[in-house]
Amino acid sequence: MNMAGIDPKQQVILGAAWAAFSTYGFRKTSMDDIAKSAGMSRPALYLHFRNKEAIFRALVAAYYDNTAENVRAGLASEGTLAKRLLAAFEGQGGEAIESMMASPHGMELFEVTKNVAGKEIEEGEAALRGLYATWLQQQAETGQAVLNGQAEVIARTICASLKGIKQSAGDYATYLEGVRQLAALFGAGLTPR
Repeated sequence: MNMAGIDPKQQVILGAAWAAFSTYGFRKTSMDDIAKSAGMSRPALYLHFRNKEAIFRALVAAYYDNTAENVRAGLASEGTLAKRLLAAFEGQGGEAIESMMASPHGMELFEVTKNVAGKEIEEGEAALRGLYATWLQQQAETGQAVLNGQAEVIARTICASLKGIKQSAGDYATYLEGVRQLAALFGAGLTPR
């Protein structure tokens, strides 16, 4: 996970925390586990984060920051609408989703994310919807896409569909298969005839 713009010590802490959460699950990971993995004392860890919930929220915020960059890059890439959407969708999933799905604690981490980082999810999802809506509107204005509805509604549908694929896929390969299908469908639906 790219954590550019985050204090180097916090980057180490977040990396260590992600490794611990993936290995032991959220509930079984202690602040002591995270501190040891980060190569610091527990009191030093508390200077950066109040508790493991705060660490988890910072991980989710970093995920969304990284994802927004990936989505922007995918939408700005060359190719058909379907290819650019696929690049954006793959960027939205990325290595964080892959490692979460590969973890034996993946389902627990998905649940914890909703319960612990609701505000960060809401803000991150709103930002992603905004990126897609702006891009869709630009594509429509230049005649490269036909919108059968408002850009904001289509963007909301894209994001909801991606969440549904993530939550119903049993593994990363199935997730990618669903993402590819979704990009093809949206690309075909948006392409002028």
